[in-house]
Amino acid sequence: MLLSLFMTFFKIGAFTFGGGYAMIPIIQREIVENKKLIKDEEFLDAIALAQASPGPVAVNTSIYVGYRINGFLGAIACTLGTVLPSFITILVVAIYFYRFRSLAVIDKIFAGIRPAIVALILAAVYKMWTKTKRTWAILGASLAAVIAVMFLGISPIWVVTSGAVLSVVYHRFFAAPQKEREH
Repeated sequence: MLLSLFMTFFKIGAFTFGGGYAMIPIIQREIVENKKLIKDEEFLDAIALAQASPGPVAVNTSIYVGYRINGFLGAIACTLGTVLPSFITILVVAIYFYRFRSLAVIDKIFAGIRPAIVALILAAVYKMWTKTKRTWAILGASLAAVIAVMFLGISPIWVVTSGAVLSVVYHRFFAAPQKEREH
């Protein structure tokens, strides 16, 4: 199982360009849909936890998934599988990139990779959106978070922290008393 987890995340890390957000739909497809190791709801929880934790989202997600499936050793296997391809790639690039950085073909390669990365990130957002309970309040909170980060320059740390605090307050003081009145 540990080798399988390592190889799954190594494959994901090796063939995903664009960082953690681009890896999310691939992790979801492999772990939830193909291997059925965890359920959609739990994967969404993993993404939320990964976002709220310091560090790269793909690494945090792999730690959660690995731990959930096979404890501490599973977390180690998934984490190593996630980071080793990037480490190896960066090492090779650092050694050889300066020799070839002025070649036009390198610019063309990166010009082709960028739109693909944007598409992968948008696909991840769409998949996560379709798996959540969509209400006007959630839509409003999502739009407020986008506006806060993109247009007002508020740090995502503050947006995530505020979302967590507001959710706790809402569920503690508004949602729970309403459920009690309904019963």
